[in-house]
Amino acid sequence: MEFLGTVGLHSRGEITLDHVVDEIRKHPASAKAGALAVFVGMVREDPVGDSESKVQYLEYEAFQEVAIKKLQDLRNELAKKQGILDVSIHHVVDRLGVGEVSLIVAVLGTRRRFVFPVLEEAIERVKKEVPIWKKEFTSQDAYWVSEGPVRA
Repeated sequence: MEFLGTVGLHSRGEITLDHVVDEIRKHPASAKAGALAVFVGMVREDPVGDSESKVQYLEYEAFQEVAIKKLQDLRNELAKKQGILDVSIHHVVDRLGVGEVSLIVAVLGTRRRFVFPVLEEAIERVKKEVPIWKKEFTSQDAYWVSEGPVRA
């Protein structure tokens, strides 16, 4: 998988919260930062679909080249917003069990009032705009989860 500084697609275990936080805190303008907001998405056992059985694991797939480009474009757009110094977006594309990390988004800004809305926008736009697909596996069935127009 690729690690391109502020964005990346990773295999299971290749990226950690500490890595992302350490990276974003090295931004040249970090002395101006008054806030760092972080989101860590994890696999939960409650199914998104109609299944009544609990999720055992998820499998994420991506159209790698397009996904990286979309992540870079999203990061660049969000980093231009008022009060934002840097944005880091990393998604795991692999088989993940309950409790494992699937997405890490970090937003560095001058004030907390700037970072939280950008953090939420980043999460929602990754789900809707980036060609990453999620398949849920339960003890009884498996199905693709749809969250936006790009997903299957």
